[in-house]
Amino acid sequence: MKRTLRRLALALWLLPVLVPPTAAQEPAGANAPAAETPKAPTPKSRRDRPGYYMGRRIADVMSWRGAEWLYRQTRIEEEQPEAMLDALEIAPGSTVADVGAGVGYHSLRLSKRVGPKGRVLATDIQPQMIQMLKGNARAAGARNVEAILATQRDAKLPAAQVDLILMVDVYHESSDPETLLDNLFQALRPGGRLVLVEFRGEDPEVPIRPEHKMTVAQARREVEPRGFAFQKTLDFLPWQHVIIFEKPKPKPDAPKVEPNP
Repeated sequence: MKRTLRRLALALWLLPVLVPPTAAQEPAGANAPAAETPKAPTPKSRRDRPGYYMGRRIADVMSWRGAEWLYRQTRIEEEQPEAMLDALEIAPGSTVADVGAGVGYHSLRLSKRVGPKGRVLATDIQPQMIQMLKGNARAAGARNVEAILATQRDAKLPAAQVDLILMVDVYHESSDPETLLDNLFQALRPGGRLVLVEFRGEDPEVPIRPEHKMTVAQARREVEPRGFAFQKTLDFLPWQHVIIFEKPKPKPDAPKVEPNP
């Protein structure tokens, strides 16, 4: 009886996140053209209401009390985590950050891919998530996973040392996107990648509430003005985009031209 009541409470808590779509829940930006060119923010476009950024509603952070949902039986089928990581072609020995790692669902998979010479910096803003992540890493023998208690504004990553930053269903919950993006930009090496995995806001058939979705156009409109270069989008997953940005490498100095004698 207690287990049934616990599961019912968990299901009721998760209703704001995962619900069947209705006409009243049409995702913001769903009708935007796919080829829309992102523009840098202007003072007019930045006059958002509290809780909004560039016209979209900022979603609430998923509580640690819903951590069981991160290991739901249907997640493998819905999100295909191994196929997603395969597509990123992560090199052994890399330093990878799993920002918003929760209980380490992706961190442990990353641990195997970077190998013993690599590092996985797994961050979360909730101490309870960090404790569960540490326990899961110990149980899996993942000694290259470092759990880091972060904040909404600071991922607590070392400067210019990270090869790839992965955020799975996380970025849309950031309460201060600009500060966080600037912080992540500083953490990446030149040529390093920022990967946002987000439920597709263009698709009303994806059964996720609108504030937990993003369109590619919206992601580019927010991320590119912070210095990132858009690389590509992968759309092979059932419900999600894999949106890849890069920290540009410095341009080589132009060769000096000696004047003719």
